[in-house]
Amino acid sequence: MEEILIHPAYFGPVSQFVVLVKADKVHFENEDNYQKQTYRNRMYIYDSNGKLLLNIPIKHRSALTGEPKKAGKHQLYKEVQIENDFEWQKQHWRALKASYQTSPFFEFYEDEIYPLYHKKYDYLLDFNYACLEFVTEALQLDMNFSKTSEYILHPEDKKDLRPLINAKGKFNFQHQEYTQVFQDKLGFLPNLSILDLIFNEGPNSLNFLEAQEFKF
Repeated sequence: MEEILIHPAYFGPVSQFVVLVKADKVHFENEDNYQKQTYRNRMYIYDSNGKLLLNIPIKHRSALTGEPKKAGKHQLYKEVQIENDFEWQKQHWRALKASYQTSPFFEFYEDEIYPLYHKKYDYLLDFNYACLEFVTEALQLDMNFSKTSEYILHPEDKKDLRPLINAKGKFNFQHQEYTQVFQDKLGFLPNLSILDLIFNEGPNSLNFLEAQEFKF
């Protein structure tokens, strides 16, 4: 696979990591505008009631500057700060434990992921790169990557996969099933956060991702 341009996400979905593990080189977009309803600050996991959204609260530009909201005023992704007045880390950690503590590999990775939910992060992008570091180590993935230093609307030398950050996007992607904790009760849920795959498949996760196809 060629070089790709993609966003760092909050434990992005399986589809994102299918293309990440196959790319010759990954360029992470650092310089674009922040957008709502994306995997930048949300992920989906599988709890006892089905698909569960975990959302990181952020500080909006108006709250940071004291200026009223204005149409056309955008905030850069790299400038977005996390709203840590909410106990979102505690809530997300509780949700992960409740959902995956009976999965085959949650305890195997628990000590490595625990600090992400107990150390304070000010910037969303920094936190997402910390999440990415956990995933690459869990997958034992030696990824060749760089971070962008300028925004290019139509890159010519790499495949533009930035639309994959849209959590509401409709993409033609299907992947094989793997065993999920609540599958017997509620059926298989596809394309959840990469954590769902890691906690259920463990060291086999990389082989699983490499076996999938995603044509974008």
